[in-house]
Amino acid sequence: MAIKVLVVDDSTLIRSLLGKMIESDPELSLVGMAADAYMAKDMVNQFRPDVITLDIEMPKVDGLTFLDRLMKARPTAVVMISALTEEGADATFNALALGAVDFIPKPKLDSPQGFNEYQDLILEKIKSAANAKLLKAQPSTSTPVNSSIKPALSQRTVNTQLVAIGASTGGTEAILSLLKQFPAVMPPIVITQHMPAGFTRTFADRLNKLTRFNVKQAEDGERLLPCHAYVAPGDQHLEIIKVGGSFKVKLSQGDKVSGHRPSVDVLFHSVAQYAGENATAVILTGMGKDGADGIKAIDMQGGKTFAQGEQSCVVFGMPKEAIKRGAIHHVVELPQLGDKLLQYLASVNRD
Repeated sequence: MAIKVLVVDDSTLIRSLLGKMIESDPELSLVGMAADAYMAKDMVNQFRPDVITLDIEMPKVDGLTFLDRLMKARPTAVVMISALTEEGADATFNALALGAVDFIPKPKLDSPQGFNEYQDLILEKIKSAANAKLLKAQPSTSTPVNSSIKPALSQRTVNTQLVAIGASTGGTEAILSLLKQFPAVMPPIVITQHMPAGFTRTFADRLNKLTRFNVKQAEDGERLLPCHAYVAPGDQHLEIIKVGGSFKVKLSQGDKVSGHRPSVDVLFHSVAQYAGENATAVILTGMGKDGADGIKAIDMQGGKTFAQGEQSCVVFGMPKEAIKRGAIHHVVELPQLGDKLLQYLASVNRD
């Protein structure tokens, strides 16, 4: 049975474009197009869509207000169509916190190739959203939650270990939730989240504001410091290398790996090579299999590996693939994942 899709956007051009893209796919059924939230509300009640594509900036009632009401009244899988601006990025992360499954920037119409790539991506995101698990919205409090007593990590552990995290669909909120579970004193953390350029700096700033340690978008050549987390920039692979006794960032615009740039596999393979048994890797919610081969490499080099459990994943694809490869030591649901990882790190280098 075809996936029922409702398009909500105040731009006639965008509505028309998205409508044609959806109608081109036999697995999808375009049930309606709404120019504002009032029309959208009526169409949601009338057609009961499986997936809604939703613009953030709309007249009368903005997309975030509509989304908040929708998720309370009739939870539905929503893919946000986001403006490629700092304000647009900020609103996008608010939308994901309210329960939107995924987002995609507004289409650039400057080349046929770009248009075709965009069409493939939006159709893939709609299909993925239709199968995603809708999680309850989490309030983005400005103070890190989880007040349970954390085991203190030794100075040696903080200075020699490395934590690597990979995620895709549903990952922005999962990463925030995991980082909030960590104490302020941690080994360096490197993060690859599938995200287009223009959004990763805002994502890093958001994590920086809502967690206990310094989070920033990674810069080429910088040294990885304890109590800091580094987010791969959109459209660039993040790798780590070792120079002397220090881990450093290496950014590149090489070919897409596992269909992505940044790719979790690229990060994890470099972590396996340079951190080896001093690495702790975590694979979180996401569509596809990116990261499965890389986390297997970390396992084979003696590093410790964790995967998010199915119940707390928006999409169980990436963890499932890693588990299938026999690469995962611990499968843990998100609320307990931070404590489990900390227990492991606290046991390292214990004399």
